[in-house]
Formats: sequence, structure tokens, C-alpha cells
Amino acid sequence: MLELLSAGRRHVRRLWVADDQEPAPQLDEIERLAASAKVRVEIVPRGRLDRAARTETPQGVVAWAPPLVPVSLEDLAGAGRGVPFLLVVAGVTDPHNLGALLRSAECAGATGVVLPRHRTARVTPTVAKVAAGAIEHLPFCVVPGIPAALSRLSDLGIWSVGLAHDARRSLFDLGTADAPVALVVGNEERGLAPLVRRRCDEVVTIPQRGSIDSLNVAAAGAVASFEVARRRGAATGGAETPRR
Repeated sequence: MLELLSAGRRHVRRLWVADDQEPAPQLDEIERLAASAKVRVEIVPRGRLDRAARTETPQGVVAWAPPLVPVSLEDLAGAGRGVPFLLVVAGVTDPHNLGALLRSAECAGATGVVLPRHRTARVTPTVAKVAAGAIEHLPFCVVPGIPAALSRLSDLGIWSVGLAHDARRSLFDLGTADAPVALVVGNEERGLAPLVRRRCDEVVTIPQRGSIDSLNVAAAGAVASFEVARRRGAATGGAETPRR
């Protein structure tokens, strides 16, 4: 909620706060931002708020705002935030995994997200909650199919790197530190679909030393996102900037 108000990408029409909500600095900041943006704040019974929230264990504040507006693939490739670093989500169906992926990607400095139109988790209230505000900062594109989108990204000069536990090359040997890159993650159970895998310029694995042979997709996406971020920092000589 705090990120929704502070990012200012969407006009918040009204805000509900549960009548039993405990005082907290974050709530004070939400109310301050709402007042600054002239958003009407209403105190409502907890049960009414919970029914409206449409998420598990709502946290006592609900906002009404228009849906996020997707951008084009070309806009994402233009990267208004610097050299493109995209997350391509190819078939993730669990909203908790999608939310966690978006949160990790945004924290690692991703500049945008590509989502398929079909057979995938949507950006729902649950995804928004798990993403902890990341959806307010990450532009996203919805495409009819991921294979065609990867081909178009290639035409636009963006190198696509797929994650697969059975790949031969290590993520840590990847040489795309300062190049436009799209990190591609697949379905929780099946991984990258065959055609998606073939359209990737590289397919890499995260080396593991334990007994289990693969990571959860959200964990794998987080490791890979921060490896891209680490290599970019090394390539530019820049230091990370602390972020809230």
C-alpha cells in the first residue's frame, strides 16, 4: 500500500483502514501520503475490509485504484531505467511464486517484466501483496506467446538467458554483465517449455551442492536476478545504492 501511494503511477480513489488496526509508523506514513494526494480515508469494520481485500490474511488497509496498464515489448526494450534487464516469466502458475519473482527482480534492478497472456498466474491482489509493492515500480508487457516475444527481443538487441536445472553451463560463467539481457524462468514443475528453451540465446543452471537437484522457481529467479545485478555492478564499477 505504501508503494502504491509513493510511486504515484495509479490514482488511488479511496482507502479503507480497519477499525481495529494497531498504530504503526507505516500506517502513519500511508495516511500522510493519502492526505497529500487528497485520497479519502475511511475507517471500516474489520470484517467488511477482509471481504473486500480478496487476499489471504489482509493487513488492515485496502485501496481502490485502476488496474496497471501494460506497455509494449518495444517500450520495455527501450529501458527508461538504463540498460534493459528484463524478467520473462514463462508459465509460472502459482501467484505466490510470481509475486516473489517480481519482488526479487525489482530489488535486483530489473527494468521490466514480460508475462504471457495464457496459462500463467495473473497480477492479482495476492501477487501484489507477495510482491510487496514491486508491481508499482516494474513496467510489464503481456504477450500472446513467449517464444515469439523472445524472437522479438532478439531483434531488439536483447540477449535472452533461460534457467534450467539440467543445463550444462553455469549461471556464474555467464558473460552478459553489461549487455541488455532477459532472464527467462519456466513453469514450477516442467521448467522451460521446449520451444521457449530453443529460443533462448543461452540456457544456464545454478550449481548446487546438496542432495536436492533443483530450486523452487522463485528462489532460482532471485539467485539469478542478483547474479545479473552483481555482474553489472562489477562491470560498471558502481556501488549498490541502499533502497527502502
